[in-house]
Amino acid sequence: MNSINKKEIEKFSKMASEWWNPEGKFKPLHKFNPIRIKYIKQNIINNFKLKNKNKPLKGISILDIGCGGGLLSEPMARLGANVTGIDASHKNIQIAKLHSKKNTLKISYFCSSPEKLKVKRKFDVILNMEIIEHVEDVDFFLKSCSKLLKKNGLMFVATINKTLKSYVFAIVGAEYILRWLPIGTHEWEKFVNPEDLKKILIKYNLYLDKIDGMNFNLIKDEWNISRDLSVNYIGKFIKN
Repeated sequence: MNSINKKEIEKFSKMASEWWNPEGKFKPLHKFNPIRIKYIKQNIINNFKLKNKNKPLKGISILDIGCGGGLLSEPMARLGANVTGIDASHKNIQIAKLHSKKNTLKISYFCSSPEKLKVKRKFDVILNMEIIEHVEDVDFFLKSCSKLLKKNGLMFVATINKTLKSYVFAIVGAEYILRWLPIGTHEWEKFVNPEDLKKILIKYNLYLDKIDGMNFNLIKDEWNISRDLSVNYIGKFIKN
């Protein structure tokens, strides 16, 4: 089996040169990144009871799946984590490698999918951020991810709920009206609701520990954590 959706890979490969342009096609992710980094960092610190103030994530191994140009991998590395980033797009990995080298960051990047990744060790943390709505088979993808996670490890899954509101906001609003994203970035049929996500991950011994919504405040022009799961949400799962 294969979790890679070739159509999705081609779509993001065409935009690869834009990854590190905060005003380019990935501008929404640049705006999104601060709240993602803060959420992931704090939850890792709390879960593993870390106390290093200079390098808060020192000693933690992180696998960033669907890493793109490295927008999350680099901040995690700066926080002290041992980061591996994978992406099925060669162009994305090339951009990520060049940018990390330019910034003298030690990150292991591979053009791979979770089912094809050849590693001898498992990871403390896996990041599946805005990726499952772009894969070919969500169940198989998450099963493959679970095999790479240590017992008692954390998996963060951020995605878009399958609701009428998500169609209006994430597709009609973001792609057609506000033009935050290129038209065709998302397909509503590929969105996953939290209950279905929980059911899939339970099969692979991953249990929901925490779930939160992530909403954009148009007035403040920033993202916030909230209780509203109707559009964007993030779940923290622990492997038993």
